[in-house]
Amino acid sequence: MHRVASTGNANNSTRPRKEKRLTYVLNDPDDTKHCAGINCLALLTSAISDGSDYLFTGSRDGRLKRWALSEDVATCSATFESHVDWVNDAVLVGDNTLVSCSSDATLKTWNALSTGTCVRTHRQHTDYVTCLAAAGKNSNIVASGGLGGEVFMWDIEAALAPVSKCNDVTVDESTNGIANSLPSTNLRNISSSNSISLHTTQTQGYIPIAAKGHKESVYALAMNEGGSILVSGGTEKVVRVWDTRSGSKILKLKGHTDNIRALLLDSTGRYCLSGSSDSMIRLWDIGQQRCVHSYAVHTDSVWALASTPTFSHVYSGGRDFSLYLTDLQTKESSLLCTGEHPVLQLALHNDSIWAASTDSSVHRWPAEGCNPQKVFQRGNSFLAGNLSFSRARVSLEGALPVPLYKEPTLTIRGTPGIVQHEVLNNKRHVLTKDTSGSVKLWEITKGVVVEDYGKVSFKEKKEELFEMVSVPAWFTVDTRLGTLSVHLDTPQCFSAEMYSADLNIIGKPEDDKVNLGRETLKGLLAHWLRKRKQRMGSPASANGELSGKDVASRSLIHSRADVDVSSENDAMVYPPFEFSLVSPPSIVTEGTHGGPWRKKITDLDGTEDEKDFPWWCLDCILNNRLPPRENTKCSFYLHPCEGSPVQILTQGKLSAPRILRIHKVVNYVVEKMVLDKPLDNLLADGNFTPGLSGSQSQLQAIGDGSFRSGSGFKPWQKLKPSIEILCNNQVLSPDMSLATVRAYVWKKPDDLVLNYRVVQGR
Repeated sequence: MHRVASTGNANNSTRPRKEKRLTYVLNDPDDTKHCAGINCLALLTSAISDGSDYLFTGSRDGRLKRWALSEDVATCSATFESHVDWVNDAVLVGDNTLVSCSSDATLKTWNALSTGTCVRTHRQHTDYVTCLAAAGKNSNIVASGGLGGEVFMWDIEAALAPVSKCNDVTVDESTNGIANSLPSTNLRNISSSNSISLHTTQTQGYIPIAAKGHKESVYALAMNEGGSILVSGGTEKVVRVWDTRSGSKILKLKGHTDNIRALLLDSTGRYCLSGSSDSMIRLWDIGQQRCVHSYAVHTDSVWALASTPTFSHVYSGGRDFSLYLTDLQTKESSLLCTGEHPVLQLALHNDSIWAASTDSSVHRWPAEGCNPQKVFQRGNSFLAGNLSFSRARVSLEGALPVPLYKEPTLTIRGTPGIVQHEVLNNKRHVLTKDTSGSVKLWEITKGVVVEDYGKVSFKEKKEELFEMVSVPAWFTVDTRLGTLSVHLDTPQCFSAEMYSADLNIIGKPEDDKVNLGRETLKGLLAHWLRKRKQRMGSPASANGELSGKDVASRSLIHSRADVDVSSENDAMVYPPFEFSLVSPPSIVTEGTHGGPWRKKITDLDGTEDEKDFPWWCLDCILNNRLPPRENTKCSFYLHPCEGSPVQILTQGKLSAPRILRIHKVVNYVVEKMVLDKPLDNLLADGNFTPGLSGSQSQLQAIGDGSFRSGSGFKPWQKLKPSIEILCNNQVLSPDMSLATVRAYVWKKPDDLVLNYRVVQGR
């Protein structure tokens, strides 16, 4: 196969940065569930919604979900999908606006009661955004904090105001192709620059107020109801107090000896509660600038705090898996429950409390939020000490309190997240193990589980599935989002080929080479391509890009891989690359504008173009062009075995596709031996091309060793000897590829050396 230059790639050597990648995330068939830890919770009560109580959950799987709550059931009523990394926090502000932040360095605003519409993406942070804080329900003030010490104060109403169309900013479309249900329909992104100093006027988009002072990462924020005071904490071990109107520092509170992970402010902004990795909870009087009380309740880091409406009691959870209730005045504390995972966030809901953890499920526990003293009346309480080591000593002595509650009153189940994976040698299957211990086999070119082995040994199953095959690594995988994310980078993603016979593609010549990366892209974007053609309604678009038969016909010029494929077949998606419509994967990528985005493949509406997709991806799908690739060929020498009487005429080093099977080499040797004149099967450059029909001087080798050609055979030519091919004195299986022989038998960086011999007596 010859190399073809790709459109727009003339200056490939001088490209300033790496090409954009395309990732697809494989989703569980039950898409109503999270598949990774729950980082945040937000409650929308019936008083300000449509009559129902809703719980919003933000997960490490990169999505948020809305749950309609009733007494004994929670129903998923919407999925908010647009973030491309962990969702770290979420708050509700103003008129049913949901604000979320993520490790993708963005904030996103959503209509909380929509079907998953992302209204705007805000790009001001330069690193992970770890936490949010909101003022009272009727306010639009939100603060965001993240790594690198960045803290910003946002007026969400102003941030969502329409921006002049003359500005070079783009609309963040709905993730589900559904129009935004808020009144402002021409909302646009703020500029994605990381430097505030570049924005000189308001016409360039809304700019939040920066609170400058943190030298290190920020992990916790809290704001009073009026939105006038903000407190922040992080790795500096101090609580900083800010004036939200100006972004100026008011004071800082010292006392903790480790990272501050959770903060609360009372409605007036006078009292502050802080939870730290030093396992302590502290109550601060901001007016007096001092710590009023310390509470040694936990035996490990405190990661979550929630207070009663009157700020008289605090619920706390953390790394010790435990949820406590503490009376801030009397310091009386009681263990409500102990779970199986660290507690990440809490949300008080009437007389219950929701607890989010590193598990994909969320639990509701009894809390007596309206009258917390009822908890202490049941006994089993203890007095919280002032020093963390006193609590640790009690823990070591085994005198831990007994939890009041053994079982939650309601659980929103998640699916077990994937924690271990192995890409198998065939580079089409990935073996995974999830948090429940279940081992599954995924076919990544279809995005589905093909085998569920149950709870078996991952190591033993991996060894059992081992195949001695060598296929280039055309993708990479990670499980950061709790499921498989498959990353495609150019040109590596086009490096793997297989014969159609090995993929069991019916109706396609068995010797046709199939590019795994190209066919996977076609499968992923089949829905998008159909939608695009429907929108265009004509064979060619205004910018000259081809579609339909024109694309396929042009591919005959640009790609030798498609030389035997008709236009109709070339556009079709072959069965091994058909992605499930029941659980369609989500695409994560970016184009020339707007930054990274995430969307289900079935939610693509055909309007996406080079602003949204990497150029190489469109070049492959629309123009059937692949970028130049390396290492698709394997060089080798073919010599007779020592002492063999049979010799054939070769021209030194041979070159053939890496995927060429040994039985083709056998056929080549037989051809050279039995024909009365040498077959012109070696091109001028020494390329080895058995199996290609076309030139009259080329014969096509069939699997059984017979030949077909335009010319006839002499009778004696049909009496063919049996040939064996050896490498390193090891007889090779006819089904092995040259790449496999090189990797597992030859095992040297030098050019491969194969030997042949006639098998006696056959």
